[in-house]
Amino acid sequence: MCRWLAYSGSPILLEELLYKPEHSLIDQSMHARLGVGTTNGDGFGVGWYSPDGPDEPTLFRGTGPAWGDENLRELAHSVRSGLFLAHIRASTGTPVQQTNCHPFRYGRWLWLHNGRIRGYPELKRALMLAVDPMLFPRIGGSTDSELMFYLALTFGLERDPVGAVERMVGWVEQTGQRFGIDHPVQMTIATSDGDRLWAFRYSSEHNSRSLYCSTAVDTLRTMYPENPVLQQVSDATRIVVSEPLGGLVGAWQPVAESSYELVTPGLDVVGPFEPDHAQPCDV
Repeated sequence: MCRWLAYSGSPILLEELLYKPEHSLIDQSMHARLGVGTTNGDGFGVGWYSPDGPDEPTLFRGTGPAWGDENLRELAHSVRSGLFLAHIRASTGTPVQQTNCHPFRYGRWLWLHNGRIRGYPELKRALMLAVDPMLFPRIGGSTDSELMFYLALTFGLERDPVGAVERMVGWVEQTGQRFGIDHPVQMTIATSDGDRLWAFRYSSEHNSRSLYCSTAVDTLRTMYPENPVLQQVSDATRIVVSEPLGGLVGAWQPVAESSYELVTPGLDVVGPFEPDHAQPCDV
């Protein structure tokens, strides 16, 4: 499966997280430690917001392995952002093509996912029929991850992000039940509207893929007063990752099973994640 990170805080160069850490996202593309496999070479992507840029976030995606892409390296060396999402892909069966690379974008929203919908080929048509007809033409690829995004948008992501993802997961689980597929959902998800960042960890069997959030910066400064990086970022800076980027003791806290985290400047919210199985639409 895949590896990803989401950053919110003081503007930094993308390379500070994609390349420079001991166990950076690029290193994880070759040597993942907590994933199903060690190699994530089926494409990559990064989406970032810029206060001086366009209203929508900018996307850069490629179909080759992240570790060998010189354009990604050049871009990461020059682009600075205070909110960005990055992903390295290991396909679970859909083709390696640019439209299947994360993050996915709709308006101001970005979305990325690690995991899968079990039995997706059998469930795909039924799930597709639940997507709002106005949104359906925007689906560009063939992954379960992008379909989950458009289902969440259909169920109200823009006005109620946590509730929409709970309704999306509930709908997938109900559809799986109708088709006799046990435990259809395995996911860690990050999504953002450019101001706020949400991260979700859930699976139908309650044995989700790994997810970590960085420890509060003020706490880390007390623990490591000589660390120059910690002196350069704001107290509100947070990083959410599939697996830790380095070995700094105490720097990473596991995200609880069946939970979500909301990161906004000056405020972190942690809550339980409970799929909504009230049928959300008439399909």
